Amino acid sequence: MATDIKDAVHAVEAAAVTRLLPGRPRLLALGEPTHGEDVLLDLRNELFRQLVEQEGYRTITIESDCMRGLVVDDYVTSGTGSLDEVMEQGISHGWGSSAANRELVRWMRAYNVRADNDGRPVSERLRFAGFDGPLEITHAASPRQALTALHGYLATRVDANLLPCTADTLDRLLGYDDGWTDPAAMMDPSRSTGQSAEAGRLRLLADDLVALLDAQTPHLITETSRDDWDRARLYGRTALGLLRYHYWMADTSPARMTRLVGVRDQMMAHNLLAVAARGPALVHAHNSHLQRGRSTMRMGGIPLEWWGAGALVSARLGDGYAFVATALGTIRHQGVDTPPPDTVEGLLYALPEDRCVIDAPRLATALGDTRPVPRVSPWFGYAPLDPAHLADSDGIVFVKDVPQS
Repeated sequence: MATDIKDAVHAVEAAAVTRLLPGRPRLLALGEPTHGEDVLLDLRNELFRQLVEQEGYRTITIESDCMRGLVVDDYVTSGTGSLDEVMEQGISHGWGSSAANRELVRWMRAYNVRADNDGRPVSERLRFAGFDGPLEITHAASPRQALTALHGYLATRVDANLLPCTADTLDRLLGYDDGWTDPAAMMDPSRSTGQSAEAGRLRLLADDLVALLDAQTPHLITETSRDDWDRARLYGRTALGLLRYHYWMADTSPARMTRLVGVRDQMMAHNLLAVAARGPALVHAHNSHLQRGRSTMRMGGIPLEWWGAGALVSARLGDGYAFVATALGTIRHQGVDTPPPDTVEGLLYALPEDRCVIDAPRLATALGDTRPVPRVSPWFGYAPLDPAHLADSDGIVFVKDVPQS
């Protein structure tokens, strides 16, 4: 079978990936099947460098807090802060400590400065964005930062009589942030403040603030920079998304967890569409967030199924969205050994290449009616490729063996 698919195998480089696509997509999504392996992030970094230098890409967006990502973007575009501060404050989920993430941010800043230290023109500068919500497995952030930033932006630029509330009203309704971020609320809906009277009032006010931002767009884009206006829209999306997420944290129905994972991916999708509007970007996140098919997982023994960010964005952008999954052969330090030969990973493991790019639709055609069996990982942290979704990917990056970090 390895001989039958050899024509679908290419070297791991940006040109090989883009040749698989009908044109340059607005969003080129590169998935990963596990988190925390710098070998995959190093590969991402190299592909992004090639996309910048050969294909004119100027933005990378990763599975990290969209609000904190503004700290990184300020650094790479303007040099605000130090690299140490930015890695600590600008990337969520604990991934700021990754050497590969640090190298990505360092390189982006160096690229924007250029060797002559004059800096690149604004239109040529690299940009960074997080596209995840301000969410962690254990809790969700308070909507305070997003709501107050949106209100502050509008309060200095529009007639005060148009504002639906004062800053003091927001502060009173928000209360103490500890009430929003209580980790116990993730497993105990009764500990959530998301369906309180105050939270309900905040959802209405957030909606009114976002509507005012939209209604005042012709004025605002002449009174402020496009970047400031874009950030205000990010504040609005984040405030509404967080309030919706907190609402469902307080829910007691059987659909609670499905709602929560769905709201998270909706927040991701809205942020990705905003990034796409700015120009072509490389997207990096877990395969499950970026695939076109329905996402599935088990949480607390409960099976969940929902439409992920990639499926939502693909439905909107069509050929403007491309998805390349990543699959692995072994992660031996996590107990993931040589894949069975009748799985997708087993077929690819039999190839001589240590790393390669696979034309996924062509591979699916070559396999014909010989459907590989699903691989079962002994480690929860690795999600094998689902052979049923093979043809839904534009390509696969395969890494044969992951060395211990």
